[in-house]
Amino acid sequence: MNDVSVQPGWQGRFFEDFEVGAIYRHPLGRTVSEADNTWFTLLTMNTNQLHFNSQYAARSEFERPLVVSTLTVAIAVGQSVTDLTQNAVANLGWDDIRMTHPVFAGDTLWSESIVVSKRESASRPTAGIVTVKTRTLNQDGKEVCSFLRTFLVHRRGAEQLQDIFPTGEVPLTLPEER
Repeated sequence: MNDVSVQPGWQGRFFEDFEVGAIYRHPLGRTVSEADNTWFTLLTMNTNQLHFNSQYAARSEFERPLVVSTLTVAIAVGQSVTDLTQNAVANLGWDDIRMTHPVFAGDTLWSESIVVSKRESASRPTAGIVTVKTRTLNQDGKEVCSFLRTFLVHRRGAEQLQDIFPTGEVPLTLPEER
C-alpha cells in the first residue's frame, strides 16, 4: 500500500499575502439565468416590474427584463471570495458602487479585483484591513459594475482558523486493490 498524507487544499489569502497593486482575476464566470433574476428579485422584495414582468419590460428602452442590480453586485462579491475574503473576519464597507452597463438573463459575468490599500488593524492584532476595487465584465468585455470593498482579514496562523476540519471517526484510506 502507498503512503498517504493529507495535502492542504486552497487556504485562501491572509493579510500578509495582499500587496497594493496586485490584480486577482477571479476564476469562475457565472451565467445569470431568468430564474436567478426572478428568485433574487422576489427574495429581496424588489417590486420594480422591470426585473420580472416581460410585458412591462418590453415597453422600456431595454425591451426585456433587466437583471436586478443587487444580484449583479452579489455575484461579483461571491466571485471574489476565493481570492479575497475566504479568511475574512468581516466586510467593513462597500463604496462607490457603479452600475455601468445593463445585465440581462443569459449574460455571463466575470470579476477581477485590484488591491488599493492595506493596513494593520489597530484593534485586532490577528487581522488587517484591505481595500480592493472590483469590476465585473460581461461576456463581451463590457464593464457592468464596479465598487470599492473594504474587509478585515485574518493574518496567517490566526487562532480562529486552527483545527476547523473535524477528525473522522475512521481514517480515510485507499480502497483495497482488486
